[in-house]
Amino acid sequence: MENGFKIRFATEKDASLLLELIKELAKYEKLTDEVTASEKTLAETIFKKKYAEVIIAELNEEPIRFALFFHNFSTFLGKPGIYIEDLYIKERFRCKGYGKQIFSFLANLAVERKCGRLEWWVLDWNVDAINFYKSLGARAMYEWTVFRISGSELQNLSKTN
Repeated sequence: MENGFKIRFATEKDASLLLELIKELAKYEKLTDEVTASEKTLAETIFKKKYAEVIIAELNEEPIRFALFFHNFSTFLGKPGIYIEDLYIKERFRCKGYGKQIFSFLANLAVERKCGRLEWWVLDWNVDAINFYKSLGARAMYEWTVFRISGSELQNLSKTN
């Protein structure tokens, strides 16, 4: 790794930067129309209410990557885990070892916090990411199907007894 590379926890002052990186990620994933977050909502939900945590990787003080994560819980293990909601690296910094450093940081955090798992999703078309994750020793959970309720369906379900 190059000198000048560091990983730090984001602070409320990073809300603008975080939103910028989220928008870059959404563009890469072809999901820009789904971004409704604002600096205000990020500051409130992440930094004030602490629903999630964010780490930012910097090279010579230039932000090059972020990861947003939070704790989940495994009833089978009886332990918490860390779920990585989003992880993004700017294109010109890919394939240089920084991704492995981020995962090492998060794995160390999981071990320190006595977590049993480190988990995330990946889009099935993102073959480069899938191959990278496999090189870390991660395995796909093919036997599981992700379900989601959001938007009007979430609102409607919340009103049923």
